[in-house]
Amino acid sequence: MSQGTAAPEAEPMDSAAAARQLFVESGMKPHRPPRWWGVVIGLLAAALGLAFGELVAGFSSELRSPVASVGDRVIDWVPKWMKEFAIENFGTSDKVVLIWTILVVIAVSAALVGIATVRGRRDIGLAFSALFGLLGAWAGGFGRNTTIAGVLPALVAATVAACVLMLGYRLAHPRPVAVPASRQNSGQAPVTAPELDRRRFLMVSGGLAVAAIAVAALGRDLQDRFNSSLERAGVRLPIPSDPLPAPPPDPAAVIGNEGMSELITPIKDFYRIDTALYFPSISLASWKLKIGGLVERELTFTYDDLLARDLIERDITISCVSNEVGGDLVGNARWVGCRLDDLLDEAGIRREADQIMGMSDDGFTAGFPVSTLDGRDAIIAFGMNGEVLPVKNGFPARIIIVPGIYGYVSAVKWLTEINLTTFAADQGYWIPRGWAALAPVKTQSRIDRPGSRVASGTTVIGGVAWAPTRGIGRVEVQIDDGEWVETMLGPVLSENSWVQWWTKWEATEGKHQIRVRATDGDGETQTEERARVDPDGATGWHTIRVDVSA
Repeated sequence: MSQGTAAPEAEPMDSAAAARQLFVESGMKPHRPPRWWGVVIGLLAAALGLAFGELVAGFSSELRSPVASVGDRVIDWVPKWMKEFAIENFGTSDKVVLIWTILVVIAVSAALVGIATVRGRRDIGLAFSALFGLLGAWAGGFGRNTTIAGVLPALVAATVAACVLMLGYRLAHPRPVAVPASRQNSGQAPVTAPELDRRRFLMVSGGLAVAAIAVAALGRDLQDRFNSSLERAGVRLPIPSDPLPAPPPDPAAVIGNEGMSELITPIKDFYRIDTALYFPSISLASWKLKIGGLVERELTFTYDDLLARDLIERDITISCVSNEVGGDLVGNARWVGCRLDDLLDEAGIRREADQIMGMSDDGFTAGFPVSTLDGRDAIIAFGMNGEVLPVKNGFPARIIIVPGIYGYVSAVKWLTEINLTTFAADQGYWIPRGWAALAPVKTQSRIDRPGSRVASGTTVIGGVAWAPTRGIGRVEVQIDDGEWVETMLGPVLSENSWVQWWTKWEATEGKHQIRVRATDGDGETQTEERARVDPDGATGWHTIRVDVSA
């Protein structure tokens, strides 16, 4: 450096920065926070992030919480074998299990990330938050039942989670304390490692926990504004122009037949299988049913328009294709609605159309052949068992109770559109996932009673059998390897509804096998051959084993 040139002055350091530099130069190590600090901070970061995601989702019926969005994508992309595993093992609780699985995965991941963050790896905390936000944004903004605005809840949640993790880092790494010069003369180091302030940590953590609960509660309260149950409560269902007589006495209520399925399945017991984690939020003021595609005239109906039509009432059994032999994913109900063929006649079906495709408010689709409009009572339902259609069963309207076809190709809940199309051009939701495009319901029978253990003596064997559009001609049971014995049949509501059956059995001590088979109204007996539910429904004779005691 040449003479006469002054050396540049170093920029002044604030006292905190100077203390940190001296602390590093001294080689001293900070106090190491316990792991439970990290677990607490990680869980609070996830909880507060998800709470703010719920809050943002409460500002519009088109937004969904990050957990709901991720759950939707899991349902859409899960392999077929995993779906069947969930239904077989968890039944109609599969969605609850899915939600809790997502929450547990988030919680465990957040706890591990929290430990790494408070131990000094802020980069891991920030990276986890970014990944959490990007995955949630993708799930909420790109896919079935999403809009681009759906990215917001997850992005806000990720930002909040990152802030909480950084706050946890700061609590676990307080600034080094500079020692006054007068005390350094005694030989003490210029900086010291401060003790971790556990009291402050607990106070801050408690405050964050309370905030998470309050924000989540507010978010759920805001989302309840879009609850369709409030809309349903204000609807008065018209009396059908073609009402059915009152149901006959139910054999399931007769002494000795307890345990049998009821003639008409109560709404609370009716199975629910669909792709919706949460019920859609639908306002009747804006809801419309559109009929378009390969039609002569596109039509649009309001809810009041449809209720003002001639309504019919029909007893129809519907079942899920995932119903195993002897399973309970089947139910019989009394439905009220308008005829589908009348609506499509008004629209005018073009000659090239061979598929009727229904679309749900949440983006689910299902299609079935135009040829099924062969006189059978295919209806768009608004009522069920004398009540306005419950939200879980499809309020305000569901397509389409089509007798004789499995629900996955016909039963669209929360219906918004019906399009006439072709099988070559369009596929319903489940078809690309490995299920058959054509799915007539197979003849099936089920043993409801007795249970696995009974006392010797006279007991009743009973259950239900169904073959929609064909009806049931007879039901037979076989004890061990004996002769097939024809059973009593209960009242026949229609050829589209199930029939109860029963017979008396003189049970003897020991272990026994009971099998059942049904013959439909066309004279065809259900096959003994066992087949999986995929791709178009299970087959086989329902068989139970009974231990008879003295």
